[in-house]
Amino acid sequence: MPSKNTICLWYDGDAEEAARFYAATFPDSAVGRILRAPGDYPAGQAGDVLLVEFRLMGIPCIGMNGGPGVPHGMAFSFQVSTADQAETDRLWHAIIDHGGAPSACGWCQDRWGLSWQITPRALMDALADPDPAVAKRCFEAMMTMGKIDIAAIEAARRG
Repeated sequence: MPSKNTICLWYDGDAEEAARFYAATFPDSAVGRILRAPGDYPAGQAGDVLLVEFRLMGIPCIGMNGGPGVPHGMAFSFQVSTADQAETDRLWHAIIDHGGAPSACGWCQDRWGLSWQITPRALMDALADPDPAVAKRCFEAMMTMGKIDIAAIEAARRG
């Protein structure tokens, strides 16, 4: 039975490539059905890939080849909680090294324009520290980073 709530992501002809990249990169991800257009449409022709069903870290998604002119924005992002620096580095570099772009505070953008927050659990724990001075030091350290450096966050936490 299909999910009642599915995230639909707009692509300009490369939804299948994006879905396959996500499935190869993130755990609990897989490509499902690929639906082809039954007729011509503004962004393609009959037989072109129109929709790609996929699961991204357990979240049901549909990639739609809707055509140009509808870019993704930072107002929507996938936040990926990582266990350690190795996982943080692997996911960050998978996105950046595959045509993406780095941003600040653990954010990056993939080659299709989707925003990602690669967020170590250690950062979230530091920001939730009951001591406001500790949380502030960790926040200030994070604000200087692109990819999150857990050792630097832990050093800020210790003071």
